[in-house]
Amino acid sequence: MEVVICSSAEQIGAHVADVYAEVLRGDDPVIGLATGSSPLVAYGELIRRHREDGLSFAHATAFLLDEYAGLARSHPESYHAVIRRELVDHVDIDPARVHSPDGEAHDLAEECRRYDAAIEAVGGVDVQLLGIGTDGHIGFNEPMSSLSSRTRPKTLTQQTREDNARFFDSIDDVPHHVLTQGLGTIRTAHHLLLVATGAGKADAVAAAVEGPLAARCPASILQLHPHATVFVDEAAASGLEYADYYRYAYAHKPAWQTF
Repeated sequence: MEVVICSSAEQIGAHVADVYAEVLRGDDPVIGLATGSSPLVAYGELIRRHREDGLSFAHATAFLLDEYAGLARSHPESYHAVIRRELVDHVDIDPARVHSPDGEAHDLAEECRRYDAAIEAVGGVDVQLLGIGTDGHIGFNEPMSSLSSRTRPKTLTQQTREDNARFFDSIDDVPHHVLTQGLGTIRTAHHLLLVATGAGKADAVAAAVEGPLAARCPASILQLHPHATVFVDEAAASGLEYADYYRYAYAHKPAWQTF
């Protein structure tokens, strides 16, 4: 795992965009997208590069991490709608190639199996962007999720519903259930990028990066991945015991070694 401590959210966004741009230059790229506040700066930079530098998404396929169960795709806070508003409508990717779990499916368990099979059918996700919750969740894998779990329905914790209430009129409107890629599914991506900003994420970041591998901190599964990169600002890095080492390692990173 590489930990990169950045000076600002904008620097994080530029680093993430660098990784995605490299993948997008390849043949038949498959990109993993996340929603929420953490990815927004990176999406803004990718949109800028598309408009100003000609970065193309036209040949890409995308998969979202998760979706609310029971929320219509037309609802403005469905992740199907959010990702189009935040990224898809501003670049040249084919919306039909942007896939998300169907939270309105009649058989949610079967929908989850179908979604995992669709990811496998394209050879897996090349690069997956991840945020982290204050309790260490990634995707909607709440604490005590199985470390080998696949895409499945999950019940949200009250903390996650409270964290997400800012996107709805009230917490009463936040669904209790979701469909999410499991930790085992996420681990099949070839490169994982976790981003975090702000002191509110410091404890979760420290637990994920330096704590034990444990279901109580789902993001700790990054420790098992052969290619995981963590981009954090100074505030989010404030709980890291080995912060000075991460800074030293990055400062002495060889020119031939990319993210």
